[in-house]
Amino acid sequence: MAKKIGLRRTLGLLEVTISGVGIILGAGIYALIGEAAGLAGNAVWISFAISALIALLTGLSYAELASMFPKAAAEYEYTSQAFGGFLAFLVGWMIIFSGVVGAATVSLGFAGYFQALTGTPILPSAIALLAVLSLVLLFGITHSTRLAIVLTTVEALGLVLVIYMGIPYLGSVDLLEMSPLGSAGILQASALIFFAFIGFEEIVKLSEEAKDPEINIPRGLVLAISASIILYILVAISAVSVLGWEELSCSSAPFSDIARYALGPNASAIISIMALFATTNT
Repeated sequence: MAKKIGLRRTLGLLEVTISGVGIILGAGIYALIGEAAGLAGNAVWISFAISALIALLTGLSYAELASMFPKAAAEYEYTSQAFGGFLAFLVGWMIIFSGVVGAATVSLGFAGYFQALTGTPILPSAIALLAVLSLVLLFGITHSTRLAIVLTTVEALGLVLVIYMGIPYLGSVDLLEMSPLGSAGILQASALIFFAFIGFEEIVKLSEEAKDPEINIPRGLVLAISASIILYILVAISAVSVLGWEELSCSSAPFSDIARYALGPNASAIISIMALFATTNT
């Protein structure tokens, strides 16, 4: 009988949680907060709270399934258990296609920021990023997780910097002021903002590389979502406090404009560098 070869279980709760935070934070928050503010007004933080509640409830479902079926196949395994092989086959291919599209999109986003900083053409930079990260993955989960921890730390510090920049401006705007769309705008913004929380479902794919996955995967998932919720809501409050929702909604690079307004003209480069870490991590 052939010996069954499994993945190495090297990840503890800390590694699972930090990896999850890195996946969730991603690059979405850097781009969509301006558009969300245009829909919700200064009350955009309420939209973040609504999206957070939906993400948390969905995450709890993933946590329960991960504790029952701790497999790397994740969604394929869950669908197979519930509905059989054919539907699971379709779900598996949809996950693969979404991964390909997501990697292509974010690598091009990285290349755009890299071009703004260095002038390097977009396509070669995107391909180089994918090649380098593929090599990192080939070295194994331990090395890729260590890199993810470093990238997540820098990425989180970027959001903390935005929060810090907003502290002197707290109280400068009415945080309950909505856009002309009213409550409908808040709900529309929450639908858009949910994109910034997408990624928590990827945590369950670490199930076969985690120690005690029935415990550590659900706990890590909930902790990662909770940490992201806190950061996102504080970032939203700081962003509208610095620029106000009208100016924020007109910005194509919201965090760069926040840095420029709060710290001076040269500060936007700092945010661009943070965005490189964010897109790489995603």
